[in-house]
Amino acid sequence: MILEQQMVKLCIIDDIRSVVDMIARKPPWEEHHIEVVGTALDGEEGIRLVQEKRPEIVLTDIRMPKKDGLAMTQEILEKSPSTKIVILSAYTDFSFTRQAIRLGAFDFVKKPFSIDEIVQVVLKAKKAYLEEWQEHSKVLELKQNMMQSLPALQQEHLSLLIHHRTNATTAYLRWQTLGIQLDSRDFNLFIVELDRFMDKYKQQPAREVELIRFSLRNVLEETIRGFTRGVVFGEALNRFVCLINCRDIELAERISEACRTNMYQFTHSTISIGVGTCVDAIDELPDSYQKALNALEYQFYTHGMNSYISTSEEEKTLLNYTVSTEQELLFSLRSGHREKCRLILEQIFNDLLQRDPLPKPQQVENICYELSSKICRVMSEHYSPDWVKKLEDQWNAVRRSGHVSFQLMRETVKGICLEACSWIEHERSDESTKLIYQAKEYICAHLHTNLSLDVCAKEFNISPGYFSNLFKKVLNISFQQFVVHQRMERAKEMLIDDYQVQEIAQSLGYEHRRYFSEMFKKHTNMTPSEFKLYSTGKISTPPDLV
Repeated sequence: MILEQQMVKLCIIDDIRSVVDMIARKPPWEEHHIEVVGTALDGEEGIRLVQEKRPEIVLTDIRMPKKDGLAMTQEILEKSPSTKIVILSAYTDFSFTRQAIRLGAFDFVKKPFSIDEIVQVVLKAKKAYLEEWQEHSKVLELKQNMMQSLPALQQEHLSLLIHHRTNATTAYLRWQTLGIQLDSRDFNLFIVELDRFMDKYKQQPAREVELIRFSLRNVLEETIRGFTRGVVFGEALNRFVCLINCRDIELAERISEACRTNMYQFTHSTISIGVGTCVDAIDELPDSYQKALNALEYQFYTHGMNSYISTSEEEKTLLNYTVSTEQELLFSLRSGHREKCRLILEQIFNDLLQRDPLPKPQQVENICYELSSKICRVMSEHYSPDWVKKLEDQWNAVRRSGHVSFQLMRETVKGICLEACSWIEHERSDESTKLIYQAKEYICAHLHTNLSLDVCAKEFNISPGYFSNLFKKVLNISFQQFVVHQRMERAKEMLIDDYQVQEIAQSLGYEHRRYFSEMFKKHTNMTPSEFKLYSTGKISTPPDLV
């Protein structure tokens, strides 16, 4: 709407009725978008009229019974400073007029006056009122915009402070500007992560998710308010950062535990919390934030509230499971030995849990991926890609879930391995397959003898040629390769148990120590002596990799 076309209200107050009627009826007020909403004949009646109609412009005589124009001007402007008051005054009343102007009256018209003079002064008052109203509206709009954007400005500023160091004094002055209600010293920071938030709400409309996050944030804010001052701001869709005034880590832990309890009680949502260290000043907030992140990583091992645990500056290198452990696992897998596979995997995962500090989640994930990949690779030796893909899909589903825990990874790897064992067990139920596995057990029990294809075939009453073909078909390895492999694996175990090379060679059916050593080197890329040093940790890298 054009400013001049906006309607304003006008009240006329004078103790002479003819003057009132003339001003109210004679000018074409409607053409000027002015509405006469009422008239009065004395000051008291005029005050009641103005209070009732709330006009933007008031035309009033300065001399009236009961209450004069001066008193009325003062009373109107005290309650409505934006009202434009035009004084109608005789020449002899000029001192009163000047006093009215000092009190805040907009202008005056000297009696006697013409209709045109009245119209011009009222239009002047209307223009002044609308310009002030427009300016006030702009200021109000700016304030409203500022208030609406304040949460975003607060969040942006606080996010910068927890990631980047800054001057504490400068930062606190900025806090006051943004209305952040925190003291300038003694802080604790904890991170709240909403468990499985994306899985639960990924199908919800954006507005619904926004309302859910608002309610969750409100629970955190109300809980903190019961203990101390604090602010809560979002860091990701499923994560909030809580910054509180607190100098006692035990109090911070109680507050975070209360947040966890209330969150479940009021929203049925479970959360994981990482509590950082208490710090003295604003410029130390990045330290507390980093410690809170470190503590939050422990949700991978256990859910709930975790506080930062101090560790040495140099983290110990994560030791992988040994080569012999891997070979033992894969051999047990090829044999379909479920219980042996289960025990080996339990040992690997229990060793990880005994480490101090605990391995980072990414390191554990890498180990689990490596184990799963090797299990699938072994199975691909015997089964079609479509079958092996069923095992691969189990691991991929866990990685895509977005909510990975140590327990879930451990159970997934064990599940993949045990399912693979069940396939092998099922395959071994066939008679001919069963015969080969019996032959396999016979070989393992007679490694010290002069094993040959003819001897084994005779033991099971079948021809050497048929035995050789069946052996290769079932185990995907030739008879001779299998015998050598088993002898070398047994040799490794005996070396670890501190047997002498000569003793090992004789116990495995080798007449000459030198020939045994050559076979061992060919099989492992290490001499028996080198393997013994490597397996006992006296050298950290296999000699062929140096």
